[in-house]
Amino acid sequence: MPATTLDQPPSDAESVASSAPVLRCAGLRKRFGELLAVDGLSLEVAPGESYGLLGPNGAGKTTSISMICGLLASDDGIVEVAGNRLTTASVAAKSQLGYVPQEIAIYLDMTARENLRFFARLYNMRGRAASARIDAVLELIGLAERADDLVKEYSGGMQRRLNMGLGLLHEPRLLVLDEPTVGVDPQSRNAILASIEQLGQSGIGVLYTTHYMEEAERFCDRIGIIDHGKLIAEGTHRELIALVGGQDRVLLSASGDLTRAAEALREVSGVRQVLQSDDGLDLIVDEAGRLLPTLLERAVAAGTSLTAVEARKSNLETVFLHLTGRALRD
Repeated sequence: MPATTLDQPPSDAESVASSAPVLRCAGLRKRFGELLAVDGLSLEVAPGESYGLLGPNGAGKTTSISMICGLLASDDGIVEVAGNRLTTASVAAKSQLGYVPQEIAIYLDMTARENLRFFARLYNMRGRAASARIDAVLELIGLAERADDLVKEYSGGMQRRLNMGLGLLHEPRLLVLDEPTVGVDPQSRNAILASIEQLGQSGIGVLYTTHYMEEAERFCDRIGIIDHGKLIAEGTHRELIALVGGQDRVLLSASGDLTRAAEALREVSGVRQVLQSDDGLDLIVDEAGRLLPTLLERAVAAGTSLTAVEARKSNLETVFLHLTGRALRD
């Protein structure tokens, strides 16, 4: 496609192509015996958009990602990547997709540059163009200065950054990141997130799964929440917060008869939800400041010993708890 200049406005065909979704899923379903793991999943990711797919363990995220990447055949529904229909046997669609799995898939006894050169050959990238692309990827993932060191000498976070670089090497239209920051140190985590934030500027669409709610709040343009195989909510951060109508979250660290306390607190007007854990109670309430004295009184009267109290304004975690009844890491 020719470059667009100020003197040459984009044609209608170019405008449609640039605005068309880089990922479109419609009605995806997958069953394993009696378990309906994914039930009618439909979503789209636009060019340059970061889309966070969130859900508790067992919600269907992994199965969904596997179908979106063509690693697992769906029972029903379609996946399109950059306008190309994707199946497990697709070539054109998969060539437009970069997949970064949770597991690190790199060669430890090679350098970062050697890893990238090896995978470039698999993509049929050769010569100066391949070398220039490898240099660009090393800069993006922050490993240019360590490019010729053996990967086994890298920290876990650096290895994950290289893992992401392999998924970007062939300049995909869509990058699928499955828990890319799990188990890494804060410095490497920030470096990975900074790299992801740059991708939108180049028009790459990003589909992102994470167990860190703050990551989704930081850079996802839109977020979809999946539970029991269904997409139960979708929207921008602000739109999702509006679903709980400004409700607050109250965390009570406590010991004693938590079951009895949970039952007592559910009877308080303005308490929307009470979740019990091993070390306390997690509530969603209207106007925490007004209800807090009553909540503390009822919890103590029910036979608990309180060790800490925390009230938080509505955030994405509040929405997630409200919709799924579970925390993201559960």
